[in-house]
Amino acid sequence: MRIGELLGAGRSADVYALDEKWVLRRYRDGMDATPEWMVMSYLGAHGYPVPRLGPRDASTPPCDLVLQRLTGPTMLDSLLSGALSAADAGALLAGLLAELHTVPARLSPHPEDRILHLDLHPGNVMLTDRGPVVIDWSNTTEGAPAEDRAMSSLILAQVAVDPRSPASAGARALLDALVPHLSASGGIPAPHLAEAATRRAANPTMSPHEVALIGRAASLVTELTA
Repeated sequence: MRIGELLGAGRSADVYALDEKWVLRRYRDGMDATPEWMVMSYLGAHGYPVPRLGPRDASTPPCDLVLQRLTGPTMLDSLLSGALSAADAGALLAGLLAELHTVPARLSPHPEDRILHLDLHPGNVMLTDRGPVVIDWSNTTEGAPAEDRAMSSLILAQVAVDPRSPASAGARALLDALVPHLSASGGIPAPHLAEAATRRAANPTMSPHEVALIGRAASLVTELTA
């Protein structure tokens, strides 16, 4: 496998070109991507919009994922360029969460548990010519859908309350558009918001500044859902 140019770098992984159809996503710390591959395979079989998966066998390094090469901007890029409105983005993000939560849990025996993304925000949605595709399933787990709704809201609220962020006004507009949709699909109960805040604070990729914003962000979400 010949690895090409670096296409993108996230908080914990880098994405390299392989050819016109495939990319390689590699975790810098060597984290095992096998659970992520299994969840994406399961979701793809249920028709949820995830990237197609390349072959994976015993010779594949645990930290590597071969994924479909997607063409198109992220939802975040489209919001920043003005190509997508906050209202449309809020409806689209809520719809992706609601669709995800129709998929039964893969492992949990609890009948109400679902697959959770736990990092579903505009930077993790690619707008392709075939529709939106949700990427970066590194935080995925199973549990109550309300926690996923809480986490997506909290992530946006962190940016909205950040005085250093040039995207704070846009994040607040998107959050204002998103919350009514989430309220209509089950809401964001206080215990799930608290759980999301605890999980977010424990995320090793968060800077001290970002962690310090979590309390204010949670208060904003609470205010909007009251």
